[in-house]
Amino acid sequence: MMRIANWGRRRGMAALLLVGLIAGWRPADEAGSTRGAVTDHVVIVSIDGLRPDAIERFGAKQLQRLMREGAYSLEAQTIFPSKTLPSHTSMLTGVPPEKHGVTWNSDETEEHGTVEVTTVFEAAKQAGLHTAAFFSKSKFHHLQKPGTLDYTQAPDGLGHMLATETAEDVVRYLRFERPNLLFVHIGEPDYAGHTTGWMGPVYGWAVRRADAAVGELVKAADRAFGRGNYTLLVTADHGGHGRNHGSADPRDMTIPWIAWGKGVRAGRLPAGIRTMDTAATALWLLGVPVPAGWTGTPVTAAFDPAARLAADSVAAMSGSREAASAPAGW
Repeated sequence: MMRIANWGRRRGMAALLLVGLIAGWRPADEAGSTRGAVTDHVVIVSIDGLRPDAIERFGAKQLQRLMREGAYSLEAQTIFPSKTLPSHTSMLTGVPPEKHGVTWNSDETEEHGTVEVTTVFEAAKQAGLHTAAFFSKSKFHHLQKPGTLDYTQAPDGLGHMLATETAEDVVRYLRFERPNLLFVHIGEPDYAGHTTGWMGPVYGWAVRRADAAVGELVKAADRAFGRGNYTLLVTADHGGHGRNHGSADPRDMTIPWIAWGKGVRAGRLPAGIRTMDTAATALWLLGVPVPAGWTGTPVTAAFDPAARLAADSVAAMSGSREAASAPAGW
């Protein structure tokens, strides 16, 4: 398994913290208030292959709770081709395939290297924030750009990680680290869909496993950041039908989008959310200007007026108030 990390910093952390305080450094939680941030911690969870209608059909209790308490849409749209790597690249770079150029769906880092466009991790890192990403498939090596992630892991070769493994790794990581931006990929529904078909009994079991993993992640984040001190975004890369996906069929293209936690205004969101908006929303929440040229825009309708006001100065500073507006037609 590939692991690029700064995990081994347990020894000497107290001394480093003391030196930093003497030098005038402030922890991210305190420093974040100067950035016009809504929150200092954003967690993005992508559940691979999760159809919106599967949440109710298979009794995904954790996701249903997040929807009740947060803002959500069951009509968000992914990109075409609605496949894992192109879709996640759009989700985490804020641009469609025509701009990021990733149209393949396997680990081809030897041929293509990492993505050339700015990732959400890269933008956050350039703003001095701490970033981490847990990927369950090797194809995500394309998104592990050197210097953009303080910690990242993904399996090598054709391997993949189960939800229980990924969740355990995140829980262990959050015992010691407090990233400003954390991304977690859960693969179960996609594995089951390709094996026995979307919306069948095995797929339903996989949805519930993914749902349970989300519950574990929320508990770990509550312990790490403090309940109410972070914002959670839960979405998917694509849906599916039969034993496949990738087409323009609405069953492949329609995805859930949920915002929960700090700054969120509860309720159902209007149609118009796109997967590119996830990256833009994460940066907006963290007080980081959205990169020029991004197609994605923050889903500000999911957040209360106070949160919008807190982030408004960032949009003005970036020279584009449009960057902090909802998608066209809202």
